[in-house]
Amino acid sequence: MGRKPDRKHSKKNHSSPKGNNDSASLARKLLQFLDANFGQEFNAKQLIKRLEIRDSLNKDGVEPVLFKLVAEGKISRSPRNYFSSTQDPDYITGTVDFVNPRFAFIIPDQPDAVEGDILVKDADLKQALDGDKVRVMVFPVKGKTGRTEGRVLEIMERNRDEFVGRVEISPRFAFVVPDFKKMHKDIFVHRGELMGAEHNEKVIVKLTEWREDDKNPTGKVIRVLGKAGLHEVEIHSIMAEFGLPFEYEKEADAEANAISDQISSKEIKARKDFREVLTFTIDPADAKDFDDAISYRKLENGNHEIGVHIADVTHYVKPKTALEKEAYNRATSVYLVDRTIPMLPERLSNGLCSLRPKEDKLTFACVFEVDPQAKVVNHWIGRTIIHSDRRFAYEEAQECIDSQSGDHFQELTLLNNLAKKVRKQRFDQGAVNFETVEVKFKLDEKGTPLGLFVKERKDIHKLIEEFMLLANKYVAEFIFRKNQGMDTFVYRTHDSPDLDRLETFSGFAKRFGHAMDTTQPQKISAALNKLMDEIQGKPEQNVLEQLAIRSMAKAKYTTEPKGHFGLAFAHYTHFTSPIRRYPDMMVHRLLEHYLEGGKSPEANSWEQKCLHSSEREKRAADAERASIKYKQVEYMSLAEVRDYDGIVSGVTEWGVFVEITETKCEGMIRVQDMDDDYYDFDERNMRLIGSKTKKMITLGDKVLVRVVNTDIDRRTIDLEFADNDRKKSRPRAFN
Repeated sequence: MGRKPDRKHSKKNHSSPKGNNDSASLARKLLQFLDANFGQEFNAKQLIKRLEIRDSLNKDGVEPVLFKLVAEGKISRSPRNYFSSTQDPDYITGTVDFVNPRFAFIIPDQPDAVEGDILVKDADLKQALDGDKVRVMVFPVKGKTGRTEGRVLEIMERNRDEFVGRVEISPRFAFVVPDFKKMHKDIFVHRGELMGAEHNEKVIVKLTEWREDDKNPTGKVIRVLGKAGLHEVEIHSIMAEFGLPFEYEKEADAEANAISDQISSKEIKARKDFREVLTFTIDPADAKDFDDAISYRKLENGNHEIGVHIADVTHYVKPKTALEKEAYNRATSVYLVDRTIPMLPERLSNGLCSLRPKEDKLTFACVFEVDPQAKVVNHWIGRTIIHSDRRFAYEEAQECIDSQSGDHFQELTLLNNLAKKVRKQRFDQGAVNFETVEVKFKLDEKGTPLGLFVKERKDIHKLIEEFMLLANKYVAEFIFRKNQGMDTFVYRTHDSPDLDRLETFSGFAKRFGHAMDTTQPQKISAALNKLMDEIQGKPEQNVLEQLAIRSMAKAKYTTEPKGHFGLAFAHYTHFTSPIRRYPDMMVHRLLEHYLEGGKSPEANSWEQKCLHSSEREKRAADAERASIKYKQVEYMSLAEVRDYDGIVSGVTEWGVFVEITETKCEGMIRVQDMDDDYYDFDERNMRLIGSKTKKMITLGDKVLVRVVNTDIDRRTIDLEFADNDRKKSRPRAFN
């Protein structure tokens, strides 16, 4: 039996609610609530319920206070005694970031229009989806979260209406469960709109209807990809999820096939002829599109001539053609775990434009004269014709240097020594040394991962990198200096890091035992390089490199002549990969225009192309990461059941992310599955603390984990701590 109430005490409290019956306080609460729910009407009873007013004195006081607020003009009253806010809200436009099923953030188009992103609850999203352009009403008063809140009034532009997902069929209806993590609604599909898709098959579904009162949208299947979990099906799913095309437009293919492979004598005469100069390409062993070549010869004055020759794609791809449209739409080649999706049809990417050995090829070049200390004393930019003497794979060229034997080993060694000097100059000027870890898979004929390895960057990779960077730098500076940056051009820029974000990263590094001084902004590059040197080869290398990159600004394409922080270049562009990047084609066109004496074109259309290219670049990178994650999940599902060393790479209120040191695969241990204690999340220090044991789990902790579940659809790995004291381990399951 519960304890009987002390009636005397209860009465005393009832008659003296200590401020709750204060009319000013009540008025403030009512006004804040109505302002926060602008556009909605409430009667007195509804307001009492919503504000959870329970004592009778305050209940009785609600209506008089409401009429007083009406008289003051602060709220309005309808003839039916419904009350609403009279505040004039702000209206802004922005993009939806649908972070979880409960709410989304609207990122304003004009950041200065409102303080921070706008939180919109699911019920107020008006069926907006992630990436949609929307018009939002901003509530005059901040919500309980302390954030600016609002309501979507209009969907101005859908970001996408096609989704990839897995079919779930019941006797009466079917749903498609989307792969896209930010699509939180299953899509209803009538049985007659399935295109023959069966239960648990992957499909592409197109939204057809979403009535206002419906919880879920309706769609129809437009393509059946096949059984979920099969390699080819999952790769095609990733392609479709990120909007990567499966084939080229027929007109573009026809244009490519119609281009002659003959080079006219007139074209040869219009170019500098390097066919008699030693020239070679160095690329991955499985590469087919060779878009850069290096020429070398010793000059009579003792200096060295190094030519960086780039495939002359724009000679073949002309403006206002189907090929041009195709290149622009794709904007980049995409490199998935088992295939390349070229920007241009194979006839161009692997044939006409590819700098294949023993063939005359048209190129755009930046040719340097450097002294024995690798200082550039002269350079020339223009169109060339070359004849590659040798196609090297990276491994072959490195072996020539290491063994001091083989084809052109002397030239390769000399170029390597010069590249090291160029690299040192760059770091002396403040460049940041990010050596990111690249995971590669060995696959069988069915695409099943047989092994996983981390790609090692050797001297030969750095040799090619340095000379490509040098060419990009000099092309950008050539255009900038021509008219002090007033001429329209495409730059690759990288802003200086935000000091607050850098300070946060410094705190992360400390948890791994590494100090980083962020108090001197002019020495940030040196501090970062010192840290990168310290972590080389250590278990935390990959985690800290990724965290460092995330703390940096993102590199982007723009017509604004800003510098590149990471490379420590005053001006930089992308000139060296036009076979696989549309911005490089833009650079070639503008460079040709200026070399021929053309005037600066209007910048806005070029800036729009830059924005488009940056967006497509991000999409391609996301697709590549998704394909790697898919293979990592599959690889761990096939791996032997054992404990793995790992590092805590992230801590959230719902779980702990752990990177397995051996495989670089990241999985999660969910807080709800950590049954040895109840853990509280300390956001400031990025850690979980056991309420009873006071056990702490912190970013950077070295831990022992085992795999308990893998999910191909979600591309997730579920882990648990390999605790020897645990009496019962969770059963292992794979989907």
